[in-house]
This record gives sequence, C-alpha cells and structure tokens, in this order.
Amino acid sequence: MVRQYPSLPVLLVDDEAEALQSFEITLRSGGINNCLSCQKSEEVLPLLAEREIEVLLLDLWMPQVSGEEILSEVSRHYPELPVIIVTGVNEVEMAVRCMKSGVFDYLVKPVERNRLVTVVRRAIELRDLRRENSMLKDRVLSGKLEHPEAFAEIVTGNEAMLSLFRYAEAIAVTSQPVLITGETGVGKELIARAIHRLSRLSGEFVPVDVAGLDDMVFSDTLFGHRKGAFTGAEGTRAGLVEKAGGGTLFLDEIGDLSAGLQVKLLRLLQEREYRPLGSDVAKRTDARVIVATNRDVQRLMHDGAFRKDLYYRLCTHHIHIPPLKERSGDVSLLLDHFLEEAAGELGRKKPTPPKELDTLLGTYSFPGNVRELRSMVFDAVSSHRAGMLSMGAFKQAIDQQAAVARGGAGGPDSSLSVDGEGAVVFAEQLPTLKEAETLLIDEALRRAQGNQAIAARMLGITRQALNRRLRNSER
Repeated sequence: MVRQYPSLPVLLVDDEAEALQSFEITLRSGGINNCLSCQKSEEVLPLLAEREIEVLLLDLWMPQVSGEEILSEVSRHYPELPVIIVTGVNEVEMAVRCMKSGVFDYLVKPVERNRLVTVVRRAIELRDLRRENSMLKDRVLSGKLEHPEAFAEIVTGNEAMLSLFRYAEAIAVTSQPVLITGETGVGKELIARAIHRLSRLSGEFVPVDVAGLDDMVFSDTLFGHRKGAFTGAEGTRAGLVEKAGGGTLFLDEIGDLSAGLQVKLLRLLQEREYRPLGSDVAKRTDARVIVATNRDVQRLMHDGAFRKDLYYRLCTHHIHIPPLKERSGDVSLLLDHFLEEAAGELGRKKPTPPKELDTLLGTYSFPGNVRELRSMVFDAVSSHRAGMLSMGAFKQAIDQQAAVARGGAGGPDSSLSVDGEGAVVFAEQLPTLKEAETLLIDEALRRAQGNQAIAARMLGITRQALNRRLRNSER
C-alpha cells in the first residue's frame, strides 16, 4: 500500500477543471499523491474551516470569490498555511502585493513540471519544520516524553540522553532525513528504531550496513535489478528501498560511502527516485531515510571525502549520541540490565555482582561503549556457576583493552601524550619524583573510591606494592 504524502492534503484551487487535473497529475508524478481539488472559490474558506490543509495552491482570477480575497482571509486566520499562487496573470504589481501578503511563491502559468513539484515540496518541508519547532518548544518546556515506551530498549538516566529522546520524539513525525552520529557501540540503531516507532509509519524498519559495499553491490542491494541486468540475474529482484516503502530505510556507516555512491544517495533523497539495475524506468519511494556513522563527517567534508550537498541534505536533523564515558552514571544501570538479560538468555539465575565491580567499571573508559559492556557481562555470566559474580572476566577484558591501547605489552600508554593535550599537566616548577608519585597515587585512590586493589590495577602495580608506597609516604 502506497503511503499518502504529505499526511495532510495539498488543496488545489482553480476555476478551470483542466488546470486542476493537470496540477494533480503533475504532483502525483512527483510523489505528492495526497491532493484535494476545489473548482468553486466560494467553497475554499468553508473547507479550510472544516479540515487542516498542508499547502494551498491558489489561482487569483476566479468568479464569485477572487484569489486575493481568499489570500487575505488565509493570511488572517491561517498564517501557518503556505500559499502558492499559480496564475495566468504575469503582473509585477500583483506579484508584489501577494508576496507582501506572505505567499510562499508566485508561479505563472504554464508552470514547468519540475518547478511546480519542487516548490510544493519546499512548502511541505517548511510546514514540517514549523511543526517541529512547535513540538520542540513544547518538549523543552514540559521536560517530559509523550511516548517513553518507544525508548524502552535504551537504558539510561542521563539527562543528555533524555534530551535526545525529546528531540527524537519531536522530529519523528516528519519526512525529513535524520543523521545519527556517535562512536561504535553507543546505540545508533536503537535510536533509529525508536524514531521509526514514533513516526507512525505503517511500513517496515529496514536496516542496511553500507560499509565496504562497491557500486554494483550497493545498487543491487538498495535498488534491486531487472532480469538479465548482469550475469547471473535470472529474475527480477526488488531492492531494500522498495521493501522499506511506507516505512524507514536505515543506512548505517554512510561515512564509508565512495563518491559515486554518495551521488546515488543524494539523488534518492532529493528526487525520491531510483533506478533498478538494468531498468531505464525510475521508481519512486516514500521511505523515510535515517543514516548513521561513527566517523567525523565534517572532517571528511574538509578532506574532500564527503559531499557537502549530501551532508547538508542529511543534517536537517542531527542526533549525536554521547559515548558511555561521558555518562558514567549509566554504567550501573546497564550492568544490572545486562546481568538480567544475560541470565535470561543463558537460562540461569541472575548473579549478584560484588560491590567493587561498580567501582572497577567506573574507572574504565569503555572504548567500545555500551556494546563492550554488554559483551563483558555476557562473558562473565556464561562462566558463572554459583555465589557472587566473579570480577575475573571484567578484569581480563579491561587488561586486554589496555594492552591494545599501549600497542602491546610494554609499549607506550596512549592515554599519555607529549603534545600538551595529555592527561598530565606540569607547572613551571616540576614536582620531585616523590611528590609526583604521591599525587599519582592520591588520584588513583580518588578514582577507585578508596579501593586499593582497583587503584593498584590502574597504576599497573600489585596491591602489595601500593601498600608499601603508602606506608613509606606516612613515614
């Protein structure tokens, strides 16, 4: 079933039946299939009072009630409604009066097809943005989520994350693309799925990882192919864009797309059209597009590896998910959630974690974010037998990551640098070795909340060695 676009009808007003039919055919060919025609100008204002309209296309010269009279009433009572004048009269003074009355655009018949479709699409996007601004204002002022159940898969108590939820809720009902950025493992697809649930779209959520796809595979995967399009194409196959019709197409890792594939994605977003391999006939799509990447797209643009026009098309709505290290308060919540999830999947009783585990995990930066924590928990629960949950699996995972960060055992620690941006900043007067050791131990104990075993691990020494240093410092 083809979804109606836009959700509210575009009202076409003209006293000529042929003009109305021409406008509707043109708009439908451009994917704007929710149109309402009105040939009698005296019926326009009563119709506007009865139902909400997305965009109004209005002729000026009509019997009974003129277009200027209708425009005046619309400006007074429906200022949020974009009005496009489509008239056979090319008068500068008339155009100026209309523009002063706040019309969105002024077109003179005959109107070129692409021009009409483009102007109406821009007016629909303007209406969408006005709705979003209003909804965002309401969400910010209320500080509440209307549909918290849409985010049930995302465990957080972080205010920055809750603000992202409110933003996602406000933009979910629009048709504009969404760009989601963030490090690997932060939950970009979960946010995309939440937006889809909130969008009220009837179609499917179709995820596609586009990283590493060449031109042929990308086109075949997304757009499909006709029989005989290439060697081995023994039948016609629909692509994932068609599968996502009426729903959401989620493209992950778009920062890895080649220049040629970026052009194809841009055309899909701008024209809402694509061509299956081997076909000369373009197909239209009404799928909402959400994209995600863990790469710095602005840096890619600066380096010439990502098209600016594609970026600006994508970032109409931009959601950046903070890494887990910036929302350390979520670690305890996620630990409890994953312990319950792992126990359920493995058919075991939920184990009790030691109190020290929260402290240990609180000192770790989680380069793999939420996904890494989940893997740690599942690994620990899979080897758990009885009693208190062992910290061994967590310590081993942290040690392995530390070795990777150092470039192998004994290598330089990447957490330190000599370019002035490292973790250690020295005053003009250097501390003595004894003073530096004391400061380092004090900081490790502070981060470990007084737990000497965890502080010793952070310092790369045994607990006994730390005890000796602490005893020596007391002398």
